[in-house]
Amino acid sequence: MTLASLDRISPRKGRLSHTTVFWMVFAVIMALLVIAPFVLPVFWLKFLTEILIWGLLAMSSDLLLGYTGLISFGHSVFFGLGMYGAAGALLHSHPANLWLAILCGLAGAGGAALFVAYFSTRLRDVYFAITTLIFAQIFYVIIFTWTSVTGGENGLIFSRPHFAIPFLVDFKFDRYTMHWFVLALVAGSYVLLRRITRSPFGMVLQSIRENEARTRAIGYPVDRYKIVAVMLSGLFAGLAGVLYAVQNEFAAPDFVFFITSGDTIIFNVMGGIGTLVGPIVGAGFFQLLRELLSRLFGDQFPYLIPVGMVFIVMIIFLPQGLMGWARRWLNQ
Repeated sequence: MTLASLDRISPRKGRLSHTTVFWMVFAVIMALLVIAPFVLPVFWLKFLTEILIWGLLAMSSDLLLGYTGLISFGHSVFFGLGMYGAAGALLHSHPANLWLAILCGLAGAGGAALFVAYFSTRLRDVYFAITTLIFAQIFYVIIFTWTSVTGGENGLIFSRPHFAIPFLVDFKFDRYTMHWFVLALVAGSYVLLRRITRSPFGMVLQSIRENEARTRAIGYPVDRYKIVAVMLSGLFAGLAGVLYAVQNEFAAPDFVFFITSGDTIIFNVMGGIGTLVGPIVGAGFFQLLRELLSRLFGDQFPYLIPVGMVFIVMIIFLPQGLMGWARRWLNQ
């Protein structure tokens, strides 16, 4: 046996595992995001913070789309109710309580997710997608017309609350602390979602995606797993809605419209379905492309036309998204 064959059989000493390399890259990216407020102008810092929020929404959708095989057009409901739950809490609590806002936003999104999941998970494939779309439209009409509570088409406007931990810290959000707060919650959500998808529960979700009939035949309660998946996905989407509302100090019915759900699916496809990181990359790519086109051709330019063309090209030539292309390039 030659030395070359031995080298192929046994791993080289000192070679880092894929997990170690992943967490090293994760730490570097987190360090860059932490120092971003010190080097970026005000506009681009806020833009980066919003990309993180949209990335969290896209990650929540990836739990269904990428790991369970369910296409949901109802994520705009969870995102929007997270916004309105937080807005309502901040408007009616004196002083405005951030933690109460987060709790109310998650409660609204979680309750809606349970309601939608109970009915929609009984269906499969395109029927599930259509059902979630119908629920999205129902909630949109309710929020748009219930003017006394939601403000109707004008939405709700409020002031950004203090960040308070009793006996430890109490300060008003500025552009630095807002970015770090969002970054901490998005990073924590990513780590938690990564743990969920790699747990036995996540393995069952992937089994449902690959072969639902066989998973059911083995003895797993598929409908219950779907309901839990939709609820978890809705909670993380609601958290994204809370963060967006606190960041921009308003809640508007436009974010409950199903177009928000369509954008979320585009984020997933562009970045890479079933990767968790890919949806964040896709959200950043989409938002940056839209911003650059608006700056080049003006706000009245129909940016969706070139974005749609880019999307079609990516589906044809990069079917696994930007993350899939990056993996293939690195493995060459």
